[in-house]
Amino acid sequence: MRPAAPHSSMTSHGLLRRRTVAVLLAAAPALWLGARAQPTQGLRATPAQTEGPFYPVAFPKDSDHDLLRNGALNYPEGQGAWLEGSVSDLGGRPVAGAQVEIWQCDHSGHYHHPGDGARADRRFQGFGRVTVAADGRYRFRTIRPVPYSGRTPHIHVKVRLGARELLTTQVYVADDPGNPRDFLWRSLGVADRSALTVTFAPGSDGLRASFPIVVAA
Repeated sequence: MRPAAPHSSMTSHGLLRRRTVAVLLAAAPALWLGARAQPTQGLRATPAQTEGPFYPVAFPKDSDHDLLRNGALNYPEGQGAWLEGSVSDLGGRPVAGAQVEIWQCDHSGHYHHPGDGARADRRFQGFGRVTVAADGRYRFRTIRPVPYSGRTPHIHVKVRLGARELLTTQVYVADDPGNPRDFLWRSLGVADRSALTVTFAPGSDGLRASFPIVVAA
């Protein structure tokens, strides 16, 4: 006696299953490549902080990148340092044309500002501004910041793009004993402290600190 033929519905189900597996195997390389082509996660924006009371009322005539030379005057005090980095957007692209400003107190803890009683050393420029190039890089020559009453060492930073203000923040010195006592540094979370606290390491031409800036441009 001849065996009975398989049930037609079972045969159709088996064929459908085999065809589905074959299609998935054929599509696997494309799916894998598509997954690899997905954009990487965006960067985290540099945390903002208060501008503080000593942003210049009037910009100095000499407002370039070198705060250790104010016009014809040279500033020999403090520890000479370079603060440098790049300005990029959340996708990691350089923000060409952005302006970076920094301002800070002199070695005695005084700002070029009427609110500080005009006691700042006039040899210290105190404020600088640069426009970043196509690669987004910026660089300032200044001093390692020093403490003054109520504040740990810090440098103020502002970033503009045209008429837009993209960021105002402050940069701190890694491992400075005054940090835990500073009310603004203490207010930062762990990730924000890491983003705003930099190491001033010895270099061939003074201390060097790297401060990358990420903005929503």
